[in-house]
Amino acid sequence: MSTEHQLGFIGLGVMGEPMCRNLARKSGRRVLASDLDPAPLARLQGEGVQSATLEEILRNCATIFLSLPSGEIVERLSRQEQGLLALARSGQTIIDLSTSPVSTTRELARDFAALGVTFMDAPVARTRAAAEAGTLAVMVGATPEDFARVRPLIATFASDIALCGPVGCGQVLKILNNMVLFETVVAISEAKAIGTRAGVDADVLFETLSKGSADSFALRNHGMKAVLPESFPERTFSVRYARKDLLYALQLAQEHGVPAKGAQLVEQWFDQAIAAGVGDQYHPVISELIAGKR
Repeated sequence: MSTEHQLGFIGLGVMGEPMCRNLARKSGRRVLASDLDPAPLARLQGEGVQSATLEEILRNCATIFLSLPSGEIVERLSRQEQGLLALARSGQTIIDLSTSPVSTTRELARDFAALGVTFMDAPVARTRAAAEAGTLAVMVGATPEDFARVRPLIATFASDIALCGPVGCGQVLKILNNMVLFETVVAISEAKAIGTRAGVDADVLFETLSKGSADSFALRNHGMKAVLPESFPERTFSVRYARKDLLYALQLAQEHGVPAKGAQLVEQWFDQAIAAGVGDQYHPVISELIAGKR
C-alpha cells in the first residue's frame, strides 16, 4: 500500500487512543500505531489499526501523529538514536498533538526542515469524552498551505480547529489556554471556600454565579462537575500533568519578560497538592487545599 494512504500514530494514552480510533474510523486510511502499553493497541485492532514499530511507521507512513505525555518525551523520541530525526525522510509530515514547550517545538521544526520533513504543532484541548466524540479543539502552528493539507485529518477527531500562526503558535495558544483555566479554577475554589463559610449553600453559589458575569466554561465544567461534588478521579487531567503545562507557561512568560504572578500562585497550589499526596488526582482537587480540607 502507498505511504500516502497510510497514517502513523505514536502514543495511545488517555487522549491518544480515542483520537487514533476516530482517525482510523473516519479517514478512510490504514493506521499504523505504536505505544509502550499493548492494551490500547489490542483494543484498536477491531478498528483496523495495526501495531507497528517506530521504524515501520517511519518507513510506511507519509503523515505521522504524536500524542505523548510531554515535550521532553517528544524531544527524546526525536533525538534518540534511531529516533524520529534519524528515521524520517524528505516529504514526510509529523504532527505533534502533545503539549510541548514553544522553544522545543520550534527547534525540532528547524531540525526536521533541514531533512525536508514538515513538523507542525497541533496540541489538543478539552476532555477525554471530547476525544471519544471527535469534538476536541485543536490549535495549529503551521503555514496556511500545510494547515489546509492536514486539516481534514485533524477533523476526524476535532470540531474546532484554529490556525494560530507559524510553527510554535499552536503551543503558545494551548499553554495560555491552560494557564487561564488553572487560574480560573483557583478563583472558583476561593469563591466556594469563602461563600460557604459566609453561609451560602455551594449549589446556590455556583448556580447563581453561572447566571452572572462570573459564568465560564471552567465554572460549568471544572466547578460544577468537580469542585462542587468534590469529585477528583485519577486517569483524568491530573495535578502533575497540569503542573507540567503550567511550567511551560511560566517558562514562556519568563522568556518574554512577563511576571505572571497569577500563574505563580497556581504553581504553589499544585506543589502543595503533590506534597499532600493527591498529585495523581484531577487537578481541581486543589480546591480541597484552598478550603483547608487537606
